[in-house]
Amino acid sequence: MPDDAPDRLADGAQTLAADKVAAKQADARRDSYATWVAGTTELPRAADGHFYADAEINGSRVGFLVDTGASVVALTGADARAAGLIWSSADVRPVAQGASGPVSGVAVTLDSVTLGGHEARDVAAVIVPEGLPISLLGQSFLSTIQPVRIEQDRMVLGE
Repeated sequence: MPDDAPDRLADGAQTLAADKVAAKQADARRDSYATWVAGTTELPRAADGHFYADAEINGSRVGFLVDTGASVVALTGADARAAGLIWSSADVRPVAQGASGPVSGVAVTLDSVTLGGHEARDVAAVIVPEGLPISLLGQSFLSTIQPVRIEQDRMVLGE
């Protein structure tokens, strides 16, 4: 082994570490830029106390109840069909536990969900063919927006 091999290995490790730090900083700048470009989306509180939003699923408009307590986006059967999603009754299985018992549906991944200037790709969701009166905009999408906050009678998504 050449005499300077340990020094070259140390230099290589430092370069690798510096590259990783630079990559993380670039990711942070890109994420900050994406948030800046997206801006904020404000949703007024409805008379029933909830927040509602029209978003696009795979390019199709869907009306949602914003549900910060839902783990994933949940689509009614009608909204899923409107967004071009196809499933059969054989695909339906228990997918969640709701307040009134097990919820049956089909787990899917949505190509894109867009609300205002915010877009997320490959979003986990479930199709609930029966028993869900309105689609729910859950954490699998909301967690892609920072911050999500409530100020008086409006929900503010993004900065």
